[in-house]
Amino acid sequence: MVPLTKSGSKFWDINVIGSQIAAEEAAKAKVKSFIHMSSSSIFGVPEFCPITNKTPVNPFDIYGKSKLAGELKVKEICKEHKIPLIVIRPRTILGEGRLGIFKILFDWIKDNANIYVIGNGNIDFQFVHALDLMDFYMLALKLQQPGVYNVGTDSFNTLRKDLEDLITYANSKSKVKSLPIGLTIGTLKLLDWLKLSPLAPWHYLSYHKAFHFDVTPLLDMGWKPKYSNHKMLKESYNSFLNTDYEKNQSKQSIHRTPIKENILWILKKIS
Repeated sequence: MVPLTKSGSKFWDINVIGSQIAAEEAAKAKVKSFIHMSSSSIFGVPEFCPITNKTPVNPFDIYGKSKLAGELKVKEICKEHKIPLIVIRPRTILGEGRLGIFKILFDWIKDNANIYVIGNGNIDFQFVHALDLMDFYMLALKLQQPGVYNVGTDSFNTLRKDLEDLITYANSKSKVKSLPIGLTIGTLKLLDWLKLSPLAPWHYLSYHKAFHFDVTPLLDMGWKPKYSNHKMLKESYNSFLNTDYEKNQSKQSIHRTPIKENILWILKKIS
């Protein structure tokens, strides 16, 4: 139940109550350990980067608040039943077949439309590949090291640079253009309220700020991510080009479902 769904109270049903049920059933089954997938959204817009486990959590939207509440509920249950707990807080996840909000980005690059960032885009911005993410939590499980882990690639550039590199790779005529921060956020808030934009608060209130984890503790454990931001963006773009996402949409998760641009198509047409 991700931000794109704009699911309101259902975020709480899935991310909190659903997580609670999973942990309670795990306790009944006497599992040897429990892995909980949290979210980087619990940090809101951090004042300083890199983010560590000492960075205050401060979610600003209903999605982030539900993810934090779900994490705390699972911690409570696992502590009560003495279940070793591994909590994973991933950065935005990319990988073959994943789409979501990236459908708009990839589609605009394919069609040579300009790509817009809020502010100048010269912010350090980190993603994580799904396979690297799985590799880490299996490593933590193998090492029997319960704890809270912030997971992202160790190889990334600024958001602008990674977007420009993807445009070059795609042999596209798109350009990365900057939008004024205050005016853009205000406009997107209004469009969101009017249900005219696919973007959720998590997108337009945070994507103009640097956001990356300190993954040194993970590397010290022996984790070696295979994907840089650039490599995973290329793979995801190729997957977008080679997959018919319009087929059998009802059977796909939100991550694999193309989202509607709504009013943003006007910006694409004039860019």
